[in-house]
Amino acid sequence: MRMIQALWGHRSFIVGSVKREFQSKYSNSLLGAAWTVIRPLMMIIVYTVVFSQIMRAKLAGADTPFAYSIYLCAGILTWSFFSEIVGRAENIFIENANLIKKVNFPRLCLPVILIANASINFAIIFGLFTVFLIVTGTFPGLVYFAIFPVLAIQILFSAGLGITIGVMNVFFRDIGQLFAVVLQLWFWVTPVVYPMSILPSFVQGLVKLNPMTNLINAYQGILVNQQWPDWYSLWPVTALSIFLCFWGVHLFRKHVGEMVDEL
Repeated sequence: MRMIQALWGHRSFIVGSVKREFQSKYSNSLLGAAWTVIRPLMMIIVYTVVFSQIMRAKLAGADTPFAYSIYLCAGILTWSFFSEIVGRAENIFIENANLIKKVNFPRLCLPVILIANASINFAIIFGLFTVFLIVTGTFPGLVYFAIFPVLAIQILFSAGLGITIGVMNVFFRDIGQLFAVVLQLWFWVTPVVYPMSILPSFVQGLVKLNPMTNLINAYQGILVNQQWPDWYSLWPVTALSIFLCFWGVHLFRKHVGEMVDEL
């Protein structure tokens, strides 16, 4: 509770930092915030060209011309949101070492600023994707709003994992390098570009242990099949997300003094 009060007391600092980071990111760019859309769009185009003919027939219950493209968007856009948070969080305290040493503020403002900026980027591109769904007549209707609780779980999971990795990386710098490799492998063991049904049954059992699998499946079920998520299947990742958030904050509060010395 005290931590939340401290963050709220520094809300002007957080909002100002979010604005500065967003503006500085695109200040000398001709295309500006359009790069937020271009990068994932290029990934989606490449995967569509490479995999569409192979995968389209494998999508159960998908009978529209845009089915595989929507399937890819549902997976890639939400995965990119996850990877942006955890990928940047691993170095968040190291990159802001000078600020941490010189300015007195709740250090957990830094992950909050990171998550806010990633959320803005995600909102821009997912908003455009939603417009695409409406224009093409593939908008899923009321079930679309089930995305928001799934998204909340994902943000909790990303934040908890990111803070934990970020704290550990201050003391053991190899963790950041190792996690970058793990994140790349993690993408391919998550059913983002392929449906899980094409995997052998014993591999499916292993892939289901991946906490991102049920989240990505939930998005794809909502947007491709227009189905409500299996909420029961999301309980394990929800429990893990809450645990990681508490553990990450505990780890941070326990070692924050040592972190300043290490930085």
